[in-house]
Amino acid sequence: MMIENKLALLSIPLLPLAGAILAGFIAPILGKSEGKPGRAFAHSVTILGVLGAFIVSCLVFQDVLAGKTFNGSVYTWMVSGGIKLEVGFLVDSLTAMMMLVVTFVSLMVHIYTIGYMAEDEGYTRFFAYISLFTFAMLMLVMSNNFMQLFFGWEAVGLVSYLLIGFWYTRPTAIYANLKAFLVNRVGDFGFLLGIGLVFAYFGTLDYATAFTRAPEFKDAIIELIPGWQWSLITVTCICLFIGAMGKSAQFPLHVWLPDSMEGPTPISALIHAATMVTAGIFMVARMSPLFEMSETALSFVLIIGAITAFFMALIAIVQYDIKRVVAYSTLSQLGYMTMALGAGAYSAGVFHLMTHAFFKAVLFLGAGSVIIAMHHEQDMRKMGGLRKYLPITYFTMLIGALANAGFPPFAGFFSKDTIIDAIHLSHTPGHSIAYIAALLGVFIGALYSFRLVFFAFHGEERFGRDHHHADGTHDTHDHHHGLAAGEKPHETPWVVTLPLILLAIPSVAIGGWLIEPMLYGGYFDGAIQVSETMRELKEEFPGVGAMMLHALQTLPFWFAVAGAATAWYCYIIKPELPGKIRTMFALPVKILQEKYYFDRFNDWFFASGARKLGAALWKFGDVTIIDGFFVNGTARVIGWSSGVLRKVQTGYLHTYAFTMIIGVFGLLTILFFKLRSF
Repeated sequence: MMIENKLALLSIPLLPLAGAILAGFIAPILGKSEGKPGRAFAHSVTILGVLGAFIVSCLVFQDVLAGKTFNGSVYTWMVSGGIKLEVGFLVDSLTAMMMLVVTFVSLMVHIYTIGYMAEDEGYTRFFAYISLFTFAMLMLVMSNNFMQLFFGWEAVGLVSYLLIGFWYTRPTAIYANLKAFLVNRVGDFGFLLGIGLVFAYFGTLDYATAFTRAPEFKDAIIELIPGWQWSLITVTCICLFIGAMGKSAQFPLHVWLPDSMEGPTPISALIHAATMVTAGIFMVARMSPLFEMSETALSFVLIIGAITAFFMALIAIVQYDIKRVVAYSTLSQLGYMTMALGAGAYSAGVFHLMTHAFFKAVLFLGAGSVIIAMHHEQDMRKMGGLRKYLPITYFTMLIGALANAGFPPFAGFFSKDTIIDAIHLSHTPGHSIAYIAALLGVFIGALYSFRLVFFAFHGEERFGRDHHHADGTHDTHDHHHGLAAGEKPHETPWVVTLPLILLAIPSVAIGGWLIEPMLYGGYFDGAIQVSETMRELKEEFPGVGAMMLHALQTLPFWFAVAGAATAWYCYIIKPELPGKIRTMFALPVKILQEKYYFDRFNDWFFASGARKLGAALWKFGDVTIIDGFFVNGTARVIGWSSGVLRKVQTGYLHTYAFTMIIGVFGLLTILFFKLRSF
């Protein structure tokens, strides 16, 4: 049995790590000795490492399907006070699914990177980073204890910092990776507090032991502030979820994700499709036994997800950068996953995580294929009519858009519709508001998905020239990118298009194929808590075919049709209409373009506030107190006292004699009064 072999399980994360080490340290040495960059070695070892991890993951998945699981320690790092800090693996149905998704999408991204980064000087460094990123994510999803979970959690954050700022000579990239790092530290502070509460009260860092002991503390009350009583489980779950808000970019800790587009496109696909942003969703699903005991925490999760899904989707409508449209789409889809968790439909949220990984990877890598063909131009206003030049890219991105919008029979339909039904059936407080947000989000999702397709691939050709755009906007800056006048784009190499095709296949088929066994066939039994919501969904599930037929009579389907039709009318039939709408609704458009002014507020309040606080502390603490009082004040006191002493120390004999006489007179006076008192 592969699953019972610790070495086989260890090989899954260690093979990508080995590839990262070889690409990072050996490839540059080979490059120097051979007089070339050692590129072939770098991409070969990292691709082989991830391919090996994918193959072993497939074998482990077979064992899981046969009913085998593994939960055990691999290495004990330290024992303190009876508490073990160890590296351990928990391989069950949830882990196995995540391992397959992470390794497969990562493999496709590795292959794609050969074409995308072909002309980049940091080729070997990039392969080392993405392989290291895969290792970190695998350590996170395979962990069986909070210590290892936190290690993987921080490791993906660190490597994402390196990848977002990969082009470190660009000020925007440095700003983006610093922003991602700092915002995630805010979330991770809450996450660490949650782990600390588990450790302090449950006395363990092991998942299984913590889940077993949790019911004993269901009614436990703690006072964080004297006189304010809180449920221990509620506080723990909310703290853990704050960590998920950072990693999975939920409102208001979402601000880092759109700026992370400053990194190369392959890492955009890896971060936003299958790895880092899904870590928070995975973690909450893994902690479902705890969350099921707190209705307050679930309500908090549900409302945060609803806000993110609806309001982030709106921003995508006004974006022109092709990657940022997909980035805001990711934010919205993560909101749907979070709403599923809040509604108690944990397995539905994880199912959407899986389907989303494939179609979002298609959209990101397809956007990258367009960017290559357009000579690194990302502005959709300078595209148009690309369908005939990039047929494979167009077809795969159309599949991604259909899946993202939730049209049957594409994968996104099954997972998104299940989530909407779960929210409707849920008894979590706030589910009515979330249901409305989810329905409106379907319309907006279809609108921005097909806006991208129609704007970039249909209509008149706008590349190779600079002009006022049909929607009433105009470029005021020079990108130093794009096609020259008269130049035409052409389809990208096979190393770019092959991953697109291989990812488009599950984007079509995987939803209908797996919805019944995964959600209603007991696949996640024992790995994810089964809530009342999921039981009701199971009773109402009519089957795959009937679900698609029934969808034709439901609001989500017609909202999606309305969104796609609106995009078609605005960008194909009446391409001048968006410009008129922008003029008519200038204020709302401005608010959306400014991303609800979150970045400005953060820069003013947190960044500027921190600088002003630092300046005030420097002036008062450093200049006034430390330098002014202690350092310079001491010097001034010594200088003053020295000046006084200089008056006395004249060096003349008569001065000293006079001083002695005055001193003797003073002593005699004191002695006289003392004697009289007796």
